[in-house]
This record gives sequence, structure tokens and C-alpha cells, in this order.
Amino acid sequence: MRQVIDLLPRPLDPVRSIKLKISILLLGSGAAGIVYLWQQYRWLPPVTTTLVAIAIVLLTAQVLAHGMTRPLREMTAAAIAMAQGDYTRRVRATSQDEVGRLATAFNRMAADLAAADQQRRELIANVSHELRTPIAALQAVLENVADGVAEPDPATLRTALAQTERLGTLVSELLDLSRIDAGALTLQPQLVQLAPMLDRAVAEARVAAEVAGRDVGFRLDVAPPELSVRADPNRLHQVVINLLDNAARHAPPGTDVQLVGRREGGDLVLEVRDDGPGIAPEERDRVFHRFTRGERAVGGGTGLGLAIARWAVDLHGGRIAVVDAPGANGNPGCRIRVTLPGRS
Repeated sequence: MRQVIDLLPRPLDPVRSIKLKISILLLGSGAAGIVYLWQQYRWLPPVTTTLVAIAIVLLTAQVLAHGMTRPLREMTAAAIAMAQGDYTRRVRATSQDEVGRLATAFNRMAADLAAADQQRRELIANVSHELRTPIAALQAVLENVADGVAEPDPATLRTALAQTERLGTLVSELLDLSRIDAGALTLQPQLVQLAPMLDRAVAEARVAAEVAGRDVGFRLDVAPPELSVRADPNRLHQVVINLLDNAARHAPPGTDVQLVGRREGGDLVLEVRDDGPGIAPEERDRVFHRFTRGERAVGGGTGLGLAIARWAVDLHGGRIAVVDAPGANGNPGCRIRVTLPGRS
């Protein structure tokens, strides 16, 4: 049926004004009515009456069509502005017809494009900042060694290694992000013994914290010790590492980051807790968005780790959220909870 409709003639396509098209439509309809009167009754209205009626029809069409076509003119102007990078223009959508629905859809599209453009700007700003900082630090270390100002001792090499690892982390997260957008990452689930996997993640996070000079400890609590879950071990390990790294960045010096694993109602629950400044309730959903680090962001970070963690958890059919947590040392603390379906 749609193909048949597409094949119907469109005689008014050459006309470049919708108001003129409406006028032609009304005149054509009136002419068809006059032809019918002549054929059926051999009667035509007086010429003066016909001319007055035509004038009224054209005037009414112009007045009414002005309001009907105004959203289209606004959309044209807004589209031209958007092509030049201005995504702030919106169209007044008051009618309930097809034009009104088109205006509503146009405004939604403009808002989405504005958000995408803002994300692009944030991407450039964040990646530029995150690349510049370790590169500058690494360059300074190497220049000092090359000029003989510093000796290539273990402490100097550890500083260079920390900056190199920071660069590697950023590149890995960007690659993961591109694979996520391309849909190239899939799960390879298998039965995972939780305690050994979490123990390896904690050991890795502890080494990363030492290299970064963070004075934080890590505690692991898995109950029961034989707890297992069916999941992709690599993606689950990535989730835990990202959460531990996020907690270590914000935990006060001398405190511990706690990783808890347990079973609740058949589901697997993982929680990462720290005694840092916490996350405000209005920020708790935004921290899982790309390049969003929240108000408590300190000590670097790309703002990608939690976004990648949420993607991996969603792919497992689970949930990840920031929940209320009683902190210590006068801080509200932060608790991020991951809930995975208990398939074992």
C-alpha cells in the first residue's frame, strides 16, 4: 500500500510555498465544486460572487496557513543554525497535528545533538587533560635522568612507570569504549570461583595504589568462601578493578577500601566501600555516565571506569548503583553495590 501511495502523482511539488499550495488546493476544490454544479444543474454562481469568494478563500488561506507553516520556517532556521554549530534553537510546538509532532521530534533531536556535542567537547577536554598530565610528568623525569639531575634509581623508575601505567589505563579505557559503541564486546560466561578472582583483583589494586603513592589498604570479605557465580571472568574482573581504583582515589589516607562478596536471595552482591567524601544523591546516577567524575573527583581519573563497569554489569543482566553508606572520620563514605543474577 505504501508503495502505491509513493507512486501517486505529486503535481504541487514544483510549488515552493506551502501557503501557495494550500491556496491552490482550496481553489482547486472550489473549481471542482463549480464543475459539479454545472454538470448536474447547469448552473453557475454570478461572476461577482465567484470573484469575491475566491478573494475570501485566498485571504483566509494566507492568514491560517501563516500559523500552520511557522513551525516549518522555525525548523528551517534552526536547522541552518545547527549546521553552524548552534544547538540552542528550539521550535514552538503547540499544535497537535503532524506539524506539531514534527516540531516536538525536532526539539528532541536538537536536545540529543546538543548533549552529544557537549559529550564530544568533554571527551576532547578530558582526554587532552589526562594525556597531558602523565606525558608532562614522564617527560620531566626522563629529562632529569638524561641531564644527570636525577639518577635512574628504583624510585625514579617507579615514578616513570606510574605515569606510563596511567597512559596505558587511559588507552585501554578508550579502546573498551570504542568496542562498546561498536558492539564488538561480548560475554564468555563460565562458572567463576569468586574468592580467588577477587583476591587477585585486590592484589592488583594494592600494587596500583602503591605505585600511585596512595596510602590506603584493602580488605576482602567473601562469605561463604566457596561462593561462585556464572559470569565472564575478564569482564567481572574489570568491574571490580574499576570500582577498587575509584574507591582508592577517594579514600582518606590511612583507611581501608573494603570489598565484600555475599549471596542475597539467590543473587550475587558485590560491594566496594570507602570512607571518603561520598557521592551526593543527585550525582549518584551521573557518575556512571561517560567522563563524569562527580564533585568528589580528585587525583585524576578519566571518568570512564564507572561507565565501563555499568556497561559490563548491564551485559550480565545485573544492576550497579551507589547506595547509602555510614562512613568514618566524619565523612559520609561511599558504597557501590553490584548485583548479579545468581546463576551457578
